[in-house]
Amino acid sequence: MRVYWPTTLTELARVVGAGDLSPAPAVVHAVTRTLRDFYTDADPRDLEEELEYVAMSDAAEQSVRLLGQDPSAAPRRVVLALDVADDAVEVQPDAGWAAPERSRVTVTVPLSLGALASVHVDDAEAEADVRAAVAALAAADAGDEDARFTVEACEGHDLLWYDASELPVLLAVGP
Repeated sequence: MRVYWPTTLTELARVVGAGDLSPAPAVVHAVTRTLRDFYTDADPRDLEEELEYVAMSDAAEQSVRLLGQDPSAAPRRVVLALDVADDAVEVQPDAGWAAPERSRVTVTVPLSLGALASVHVDDAEAEADVRAAVAALAAADAGDEDARFTVEACEGHDLLWYDASELPVLLAVGP
């Protein structure tokens, strides 16, 4: 199963240097039954790709939250796509319809670099919107619709795609 692990560039550099990405259990995002049910009217020809994009977008929003906890991190969302065994993923049966609960799952095995399929990172043009989103998180969580709009504005920036083999170069070059 493809899962999407939200992180930051600072955390990614740290865990890659340590050799493993995350111990078990790890909270990540994936295509879940709830997410499928939410998109029942989607075009079936594009459904899988669309569902994976939504799960990755939910992980990207979680990356913004991680940036809020680490002001020294570069203001870029980072999501790792990893392939893990289906039986290593636990789905919450009572997941809500809203992001990010709709795609949140728990992986019961450690996440390793060997499972890495691709890396997704914002480019420099997204930094201002990411900074604004981080600043607006508390108000958005309190119900402020304008702040929620600011947080969601990050979705206007597509994450850049890097093959797993490009991770060392990405980390060496930095933001």
